[in-house]
Amino acid sequence: MRHRAIAWTATLAVLVTGCASVAPPPSRFPTADAALDRMKETYACVNGVQGTAKIDHFSRRGRIRGDVYILAVNPDRVRFDIVSPFGATLYTLTSNGTLFQMLDVGEKQLLHGPATACNLARLTQVPIPGHALVSLLRGEAPVLVHEPAGASISWDGDGFYRVLLQSTRDATEEIHLEPRPEDWLLPWDRQRLRVRDVRVTQRGVDLYHAELSQHEAVHTAAPRVDPEGIDDPIPPSGGVCHAEIPRSIRMRVPNTEDDVIFQYKDAKWNPPLLSGAFTQPVPGGVIRRYVDCQD
Repeated sequence: MRHRAIAWTATLAVLVTGCASVAPPPSRFPTADAALDRMKETYACVNGVQGTAKIDHFSRRGRIRGDVYILAVNPDRVRFDIVSPFGATLYTLTSNGTLFQMLDVGEKQLLHGPATACNLARLTQVPIPGHALVSLLRGEAPVLVHEPAGASISWDGDGFYRVLLQSTRDATEEIHLEPRPEDWLLPWDRQRLRVRDVRVTQRGVDLYHAELSQHEAVHTAAPRVDPEGIDDPIPPSGGVCHAEIPRSIRMRVPNTEDDVIFQYKDAKWNPPLLSGAFTQPVPGGVIRRYVDCQD
């Protein structure tokens, strides 16, 4: 406890004075891949996340604000239900990893097509592949395919590790990782890591930038119980988990107006999954329209 108090006091002094950089933990990661492995182990208990959040997103077409119900499950299944401040459903987006569907209630149309990054961006505004979107929504950084020689790590005086990756596919990624405060004095191979920032660039063009903050531990969802007692309870989709989630996630395309902010109000790990959660039927009176990256 005494060592922890000393660490907190030193950190507080830096924050108050703003005159010194943050020293690295006593035990530092030897390689970038060692840090990335610890990040993955930190979130190894997570199969999916379910929660409600405030959404505020901006684009050249305008601004949308409301509540969003989020369901994101490994490896690339997502569902968003956006509700207006008055309780009316505005959009429902589902993707099972192959099929993309988005119901636009105002326009009375159901968009459908392949589950590509550009189709998912019709709601998020940021072209992020499904597997990367699921990772970010649970607080983990998606990691580009790379060779060990294409990865480097350094300590930044602002209090985080800067991991740089050169992908085998002509892309680069920068990830900011920080140890949880209570793990600061532990050996590096026991430290749990938070993801603070992810930026991906391809051929010199920024694809997306994600900022994650306000980390807080959440717990595993309870089984889903049939209120009438007819069907058996549906168990959680994963084991016990107490990992942290970033309460605030901002995803944007640098140098554009495309920007979305999720502010989690509540969240649970490994929710029970209902059949058909990641697809949706076509409501009556709605036009179906096929879309792809050319639209």
